[in-house]
Amino acid sequence: MVEPGFPEGDVYEWYQRGLELLAHGDPAAAATLLSRAAGAEPGSRSIREALGRAQYDAGRYQDAMATFAALIAASPTDDYAQFALGLAASRAGELQLAAEHLALAAAMRPDLGHYARALRGVRARRAAESA
Repeated sequence: MVEPGFPEGDVYEWYQRGLELLAHGDPAAAATLLSRAAGAEPGSRSIREALGRAQYDAGRYQDAMATFAALIAASPTDDYAQFALGLAASRAGELQLAAEHLALAAAMRPDLGHYARALRGVRARRAAESA
């Protein structure tokens, strides 16, 4: 029997459906479903990462920041989580925090140009705001 308020299927099916919703442009629904999956499997890195992406795409930047911060707490060398936290912080207007995490991501993966570009963009915004 399915618990009231929970979708049919198991956690893996929720995760797969959440990814489908995210890929098809419904990040709010994806975030809702992935949040349920994360509650059922709190240690799943892949579910948490997908949840953070859905929250970000849905414009829920503070939620995305919390999700990616939890991933970083579990694995500080996760360059993608550092990058994603930086992007979410940037969108939330927290430019100092954004610059810190984007700098870490860029240092961890200097081969990924989009990390460095995001960092330069945040640094330029900070400079413009302080001028």
